[in-house]
Amino acid sequence: MQEAIAKADTLIEALGYIRRFRDKITVIKIGGRVLEDENALRHVLLDILFMETVGMRPVLVHGGGAAISRAMDEAGIEPRFIQGRRYTDDATLAIVEKVLAYETNEWLADQIEVVGGRAMNLNFRTNNVLFGKRITLKGDDGSDIDLGHVGEVTGVERRIIDRFCYADQVPVIPSMCLDPDTGEKLNVNADTAATAVAQAMEAEKLVVLSDVPGVLQDKSDPDSLIHSLTESEASRLIADGAIDAGMIPKVQGCLDTLAKGVKKIHIIDGRLRHSLLLEIFTTQGVGTQIVKDET
Repeated sequence: MQEAIAKADTLIEALGYIRRFRDKITVIKIGGRVLEDENALRHVLLDILFMETVGMRPVLVHGGGAAISRAMDEAGIEPRFIQGRRYTDDATLAIVEKVLAYETNEWLADQIEVVGGRAMNLNFRTNNVLFGKRITLKGDDGSDIDLGHVGEVTGVERRIIDRFCYADQVPVIPSMCLDPDTGEKLNVNADTAATAVAQAMEAEKLVVLSDVPGVLQDKSDPDSLIHSLTESEASRLIADGAIDAGMIPKVQGCLDTLAKGVKKIHIIDGRLRHSLLLEIFTTQGVGTQIVKDET
């Protein structure tokens, strides 16, 4: 009986959050090790199904770097990265499109339906919703560095995404875009693609599923997790060196996303069972939320 009461208490705790976020868009970015871990991914998709069932509007944006690298290895193509970005020549673009935009994208939509939900894969063969242009990077001498078929999102077809959300389907969007002027398909960083979607959809939240628990006060102590940060606190931790190495671009990306109008960003460990539900529907959560400074 006590166990049953505890379950009921958990549902009551979740009730306020369910009511608050009902009919609100939550963009979820998935990739990396979470996408490669079959058990972790299944629980993430179950969490997304739960969110949709209680009236939230989840939108899934995904990468697929590991699968792309495997396919390139099989094709005998050596991956090349410049400042963390995958250089995308013609041969690499063909693999990215095949593996990311079609195989991974369609498989993820199918897996949502396997666990009992409804999903729609939005790719170049169905309904492309991301549009953009080529980008270059700056070298140390200030010159432009070409990345090949790599782009940034400049436009999101919100109407199509909304249509599927309100038809009780989960839109599943690969991190590729189309240049509307040239028709060129472009490889896009999944974090920046998710940010563009969250901004265009005026999302209540952007949740980044990672392979780390969140922001740690002491990176060697997992118990030092910081559950909530304002943008100024996060900037100070970067300046002080408490946030360093690979966590800096994640947190900086979150700050850039807040600046573009998204209300709240969460960094959570997607390998933790039901981490998505625990972060959204409990008071303390299991990751780090970053919010704008109070004005």
